[in-house]
Amino acid sequence: MRIDFDPAAMSRNEFYKLLTATVVPRPIAWVSTTSADGTHNLAPHSFFTIASVAPPVVQFSSVGRKDTLHNVEATGQFVVNFAPEGLFEQINDTGTDFPHGVSEFEAAGIATEPSLRVKPPRVAASPVALECEVHSTLRIGDGTVVFGRVVHAAVSEDALVDGHPEISRLKPLSRLGKDEWAAVSGVREISRIRHADWRGPAGDR
Repeated sequence: MRIDFDPAAMSRNEFYKLLTATVVPRPIAWVSTTSADGTHNLAPHSFFTIASVAPPVVQFSSVGRKDTLHNVEATGQFVVNFAPEGLFEQINDTGTDFPHGVSEFEAAGIATEPSLRVKPPRVAASPVALECEVHSTLRIGDGTVVFGRVVHAAVSEDALVDGHPEISRLKPLSRLGKDEWAAVSGVREISRIRHADWRGPAGDR
């Protein structure tokens, strides 16, 4: 038996809680930006994924008009910093609704390092940084999807095995519902099946 939920009969926040509890786990884009006047901003965004590989484009959604969105619209640049398990509390700190003009880097005591191709700094302790130039933005309802073309990627040597990022070294965080977060555990591997090798449904094999 299923319970039916009608978004038209529910408040925005009620359905938001349902969506964010069922579209899980969600990777976190820890986005650093720089305002037109030079203030560095840092905020986590859990509506985040890859939009294209050629050209390399990532996307995140800003729900409402926050400093991150204002800054990418003003400057056309941002950095997606990887959100690792070891920086759990710092990432949460940067989700605080600080007043406009306050740098989350300074307020949360997070060290920066210069980016190579864009003005916004990287998070020094993050193992991966994707430096992006804004490709386009798309307004949908109360959110704005930001598409960023990746112009440079920097990965810590400690996160690589044979030149490839290793999940056990990256230790990514993800968002779940309510105030819940998750770390990676119980990783499973399975190869994609070619049609030539198809042996019927999994339940029959």
